[in-house]
Amino acid sequence: MSIKQKLGLGVASAALGLALVGGGTYAYFSDTAEANATFAAGTLDLSANPTTIVDVGNIKPGDTMLRSFELVNGGTLDIATIDLMTKYTVTDANNNNTEDLGKHIRVNFLINADKLDAPIWSTTLYDLKNMSPDVIEGNFWSGWFAEHGGNLAAGSTDTLYVQYEFVENGQDQNRFQGDSLKLEWTFDGKQGAGVER
Repeated sequence: MSIKQKLGLGVASAALGLALVGGGTYAYFSDTAEANATFAAGTLDLSANPTTIVDVGNIKPGDTMLRSFELVNGGTLDIATIDLMTKYTVTDANNNNTEDLGKHIRVNFLINADKLDAPIWSTTLYDLKNMSPDVIEGNFWSGWFAEHGGNLAAGSTDTLYVQYEFVENGQDQNRFQGDSLKLEWTFDGKQGAGVER
């Protein structure tokens, strides 16, 4: 082997050695960390108990019917507002009536049974049916909620008292004889504003 070959082989060996040593100089310490998050949405679960509030027959003008029912929040979030949708159908027994019986059934919303002489708010079923569901917020629910801490807390139950009245208007109301009215109330609970957590 000539000196040139020996020198070339030496240079190649040195370059290979430097490459191996140089590759090792890039090693470093390292460590890792993990972070997790869990988001679980709360629930709104509004129900009424009993679901049938009034079931009476043979009513006449001047009759009143006081009933109570519970609004139950079975969810995990407070209910800040409740809207009330009113629907009803009237059956005219004698086909002699062009007037809506709902105009003659007044609803008196009460805080409790002891305050019958001072309803929070009164209106007819006809008017209630034709109102926006949130119109009653300033008329009835705000007073009721103020009495009950400003909301319907999660896991709580509150009792509402309602008096229904077949209004005696001092006029001939014979056309309503035998008629019936089927009422459906739908309560729509809504959460309050979001908060910083």
